[in-house]
Amino acid sequence: MSKNRRLARFILGARADDRLPERVRATVDAQQRQSEILIGWVQLSVVVLFGTLYLVAPKTSGSTDFMPVPYVLGGYLAFTLVRLWMAYKDRLGPVLLFVSVVVDMSLLMGLIWTFHVQYEQSAPFYLKAPTLLYVFIFIALRALRFQSVYVIVAGVTAAAGWAGLLAYALITELRMGDPMITRDYVAYMTSNTVLIGAEVDKIVSILTVTAILAIALVRGRRLLERAVLDSLTARDLSRFVAPEVARRISQSGEGLNPGDGEVQEATVLFTDIEGFATLSEQIHPQDLIAVLNAYFGAVNAIAERHGGVIIQFVGDALLISFSGPDCPDHARRALETARAIVTELNGRPFGAGGHRLRTRCGLNTGQVILGAVGSSNRLIFTAHGDEVNLAARLEQLNKAHGSYILLSEATARHANAATEVEPAGEITVRGRSRPTRLFVARPGRPPRHGDGAPPAAQSANPASPPSSGTAPSSNT
Repeated sequence: MSKNRRLARFILGARADDRLPERVRATVDAQQRQSEILIGWVQLSVVVLFGTLYLVAPKTSGSTDFMPVPYVLGGYLAFTLVRLWMAYKDRLGPVLLFVSVVVDMSLLMGLIWTFHVQYEQSAPFYLKAPTLLYVFIFIALRALRFQSVYVIVAGVTAAAGWAGLLAYALITELRMGDPMITRDYVAYMTSNTVLIGAEVDKIVSILTVTAILAIALVRGRRLLERAVLDSLTARDLSRFVAPEVARRISQSGEGLNPGDGEVQEATVLFTDIEGFATLSEQIHPQDLIAVLNAYFGAVNAIAERHGGVIIQFVGDALLISFSGPDCPDHARRALETARAIVTELNGRPFGAGGHRLRTRCGLNTGQVILGAVGSSNRLIFTAHGDEVNLAARLEQLNKAHGSYILLSEATARHANAATEVEPAGEITVRGRSRPTRLFVARPGRPPRHGDGAPPAAQSANPASPPSSGTAPSSNT
C-alpha cells in the first residue's frame, strides 16, 4: 500500500469494498432517502422556531418600514414544505439537492445583507450580525445525510457568501471614500469598522467545520457500508445456521475459537431418511435437492414448533438439539418432535415426483458440549460428546430393531415416558464399558406394558436384536 493510500485510510477510514453489491447500495440509498425526510422536518422545525421567536421578540429596527425577515422566513417556509413533499415522493435527485443547499445559504446571506438597509447603517454593519451563526446549523443539517459532498457544498457556499458580503462592504466603503478598515480590535467591536483578520477568521472557521464534518461523514459512510455489508452477510449466513446458533455466535464476548463451548444437559435427536441412497440413484440430482429442501423445511417446522434447533445437516441426516433455560423439558420436547416427524412426514410425498420418505430417529439425553469445532479460520457450531455419539448410534440401530424412534433409558426417564415406550434390549456402544438400555416409541400404537417404569432389558448381546419389544418393519 502506498504512502498516500495509507494516509487516506488513516484519515477517511477503510473502504467497505471497491465494488459494493447492489443490495448494499440499495440499503444505503434507502437510508439516505430517510435522511432527506429527516432533514426536511428539521428544517421545518427550525423555520417555525425562528418565526415564533421573531413574532414574540420585541422589534429592534426602530421606525424603519423595511422588514425583510418575515418575507425571508415565509419564503423559506414555502421552500421547506415543497422540499419535504418532494423528499416523501422521492423526487429529490442530486441536482435538486445541490440547488436546495445553495438556496438555503443564499437566503441566509441575503437576509444578512439586508440588515444594513433595515437598520439604515453602512454596509460593514451586517458583518457584526450574529445571524452568521445560523450558517453552522445549515451545514450541520447536511451531516444527517451520509454524503459529504452536500456538506462541502453548504460550507463552500457559506464561505463564498461571506467573502462576497465582505467584498461588497469594502467596495461600497471605498467608493464612498471611507474604507472604514481598522487594525484596532476595540474599534472593530464598537463601530462599523472592518477588521479584515476577524472576517477571515470567520471564513476559516466555516471551512474548517465543513472539512471536519466532511471527513467525519466519509468515515461514517464507510463504516455504514461495512456495517450494512456485514449485516447482510450475517443475515445470509444465519440462514445456514439456526437462530439459536446465530445468537450464540453474535453474543460471544471475544469471538468464537476452536474448542469454545459450554457443557449442559440436553437431549439430542438424530434423524436419517430410510433408503436415501437408493433414492439418490433413482432421480436426477436437481430433483433430489428439491425433495431434500421440502423435507428439511418440514422437519425444521416441526422442530421449531417443539423448541428444537437444527444445528447440523449431514447429507440427508439432521442433528437437532433441545437445551437451554427456555427448554427445561428438553427430553419430552425431543420425543414429541420425533413422534411428529414420524407421524406427519413418514409416507408424505415430497418434491414434484411425490417421493415418499420415511425417517428414523435416535434420541439420547445427557451432558452435551455445544460449541465451535474446526480450525482457526473455519468453524462449525455443533453438539459433540459421548452422548451425541450414542444418539447417532441409536438412529442407526432402528434398522435392526424394525423401529423408527429409538431412545435411551436416560431420555425415557427424563421425558417421563414409562408408559409410552417399549423395551428394546441393551447395547454396549464402542468405547463404553456399561451397556445402554434401549426403548422404542411407536406413534399411534399403545405400549404393551404399563407398570409406570421402563421395563428391564431383554437382551445383553449388542450384536443381535432383543428377543422382545421389537416390531416388524413392515407395519411401521
